[in-house]
Amino acid sequence: MTVPPSPTLPADGVYYRACNLCEAICGLQFTVQDGVVTDVRGDAQDPLSQGHICPKGTALPDLHADPDRLKRPLRRDGQTWVEMEWDAALDLVANELRRVRDTHGADAVAVYQGNPSVHNSGTLLSAGGFVKALDTRNRYSATSVDQLPHHRAALEMLGHPLLLPIPDVDRTQFLLMMGANPAASNGSIMTAPGMRRRLKDIRARGGRVVLIDPRRTESAELAEHHFIRPGTDAALLLALIHVIFEEGLDRPGRLSDFVDGLDDLRGAAAGFTPERVSARTGLAADVIRQLARDFARSESAVAYGRIGLSTQAFGGLCQWLLNALNVLTGNFDRQGGAMLPRPAFDLLMRARRGERPLGRFTSRVRGLPEFDGELPSAALAEEMDTPATDGGVQVRAFVSIAGNPVLSTPGGERLDAALAGLEFMVAVDPYLNETTRHAHVILPPAVGLEVEHYDAIFHHFAVRNTARLNAPIFPIDEGQRFDWQIFEGLRERLTGKKGSDPASRLALGLKHGPYALSVDDLRAAPHGLDFGPMTPCLPERLLTPDGRLHVAPAELLADLPRLEATLDAPVPDFVLIGRRQLRSNNSWMHNTPRLMRGADRCTLMLHPDDAARIGVTTGEQLSVHSRVGRVTVPAEVTDAVMPGVVSLPHGFGHGRNGARLEVAAQHPGVSYNDLADPLLLDELTGNAAVSGVPVTVQRAGTVALSAD
Repeated sequence: MTVPPSPTLPADGVYYRACNLCEAICGLQFTVQDGVVTDVRGDAQDPLSQGHICPKGTALPDLHADPDRLKRPLRRDGQTWVEMEWDAALDLVANELRRVRDTHGADAVAVYQGNPSVHNSGTLLSAGGFVKALDTRNRYSATSVDQLPHHRAALEMLGHPLLLPIPDVDRTQFLLMMGANPAASNGSIMTAPGMRRRLKDIRARGGRVVLIDPRRTESAELAEHHFIRPGTDAALLLALIHVIFEEGLDRPGRLSDFVDGLDDLRGAAAGFTPERVSARTGLAADVIRQLARDFARSESAVAYGRIGLSTQAFGGLCQWLLNALNVLTGNFDRQGGAMLPRPAFDLLMRARRGERPLGRFTSRVRGLPEFDGELPSAALAEEMDTPATDGGVQVRAFVSIAGNPVLSTPGGERLDAALAGLEFMVAVDPYLNETTRHAHVILPPAVGLEVEHYDAIFHHFAVRNTARLNAPIFPIDEGQRFDWQIFEGLRERLTGKKGSDPASRLALGLKHGPYALSVDDLRAAPHGLDFGPMTPCLPERLLTPDGRLHVAPAELLADLPRLEATLDAPVPDFVLIGRRQLRSNNSWMHNTPRLMRGADRCTLMLHPDDAARIGVTTGEQLSVHSRVGRVTVPAEVTDAVMPGVVSLPHGFGHGRNGARLEVAAQHPGVSYNDLADPLLLDELTGNAAVSGVPVTVQRAGTVALSAD
């Protein structure tokens, strides 16, 4: 392994690179003086973000200078952490992983990849070789916690999990959003920095923005908002489709030449009249009918749904029906509708038409099917703590890559306990957090302003075709390693084979991509290159076996009886939903002082009617419990949530013994995922159903009258 050179501080001046903290990939301008970043602002010349910056971007220098960030390997000796040299640490990790595999079998090693894995091209382009070398079926990631329904719908309809339709928000006249809060997220599976401006622009050009959500979010300030009962979005979408067919408003246009299944879609929606779903969803039948008419008659329109739809029991149906609604109205693969980007580094270049990467094996305990080589993360803890009695292989070792699943996957307390009982654990992570505290070895990679980075994933989701290579601002010292060096070092020790660095893979992908670029082309354009808005690309880009778009796939139609059975089911007294916060990023931005200023934000929102019924006011402590856990959290009484719905932010629950996060420990909050139930899944896709969890809510110290 090449040892990095001794560090040299950057020269005073202005530097440009994109933020890699979230999907928005905003271009930023950094001013450096005396080796310190003194100013951060949006890069007005970035063709995608056009000068936008959010609070997270301003905190990038804080992450670089965070005294809690690890830079050298640590080995746990009891409750004490001891620094190691890199070669010794990599040798130890490889030997322990090999020992567990040789003793128990390859599937005794489990791997989890957290959200930051796709925000770092070094990890994205190098971790795969290491994971493949482990040869385990126990692979997990954040995908099955928040976005797997998107990928399943894309596979069934378009032929590949990464063929994700993206709203053409800059040219649409009608944006229908469901369970999404892009004013806080700047898009999610819709890379669209500056979404507040983009939403305002739709209205300024005479268009319309409609938001359907159980909470009146930040995005609702810029939209016409309608409440909906959590978990009923699929029924609403079917009712919209029903009206469009019933009133002859369907107009697929040129899509008819390569779309199959429109009659099957009509039949699927036949029983879902607005009158039938109204009571269940909470939207009046006449509102549903008018919304369908207005959407279908708009000059251009696009329906978009995100976290609130994907993390419920019918996430797969929701993402399918959103796509179907866009197809049915002719708003698919056209300007102002849902379109497919053409990224400069195209991960689909080698995709094979007709491949179906799902159901090839199942998890040991519950028999849950894999998707794209991964098992549902909701099964992770049970695979660790359930003894193998039928000849299967129990997980005995764990590799955590850029993740904190104790706080980010359902059943966090159970996973916390299961990690403590493993034979060996290694974490590739720059922090000693609630998950990595269980590791026997932590391998911390260089991060952020120290690494060269290309957003290989998020250009696939971008509302405009651009490309930007982000050069490092600060060098690393001889005691640090890049993520790709860590993964290649481990892979070489396990297989005896050397790999290439991510820069070589990037260069090859750019060369053979749609714009035939070189890395030097990108380096010569510090603000990025602009290839213009999305353009129609169907049916050429379809990867289905027959080259056609399937608007009513049999696998999705078969899940409709499960939805129909819920229409008349009892409604829980309370259901729990999450909420996104602009000054937060899952579980790992809570150690930044400037983002944690002000009052603690980990509160439970509940409607005034519910608060009066319980006898609680804002600031008083509430006890919330589900089938799997209980937390105590301050009440926030507000009419921003509908009655019967309570909302808790995701990613808190800091300060468990051993976590070394000084600022986060001062704002610990409680973990949403201590309440999320691993048994609640979208049965179609395997995605965790962490939204709409039945809970009991009461004043702290009182006795519960019911369990759900």
